[in-house]
Amino acid sequence: MPKGKLKLKTHKGAAKRFKITAGGKIVRGHSYARHILTSKPSKRKRKLDQSTLVSAADAHRVRAMLPYGR
Repeated sequence: MPKGKLKLKTHKGAAKRFKITAGGKIVRGHSYARHILTSKPSKRKRKLDQSTLVSAADAHRVRAMLPYGR
């Protein structure tokens, strides 16, 4: 067993998808905004372009994957 604290690894897939704000909230982007956009209304496409917060139910799972807050 190594001495001292063990380093925790950041989940690189999660690091690319989530960002932690200065206040500690987790921000994510929307899905369904990458292709086949011609059949979606402009209003929906605008809404999908905006970032939103991760739900409280999922936040603890995301935090475990980002131990150092990025």
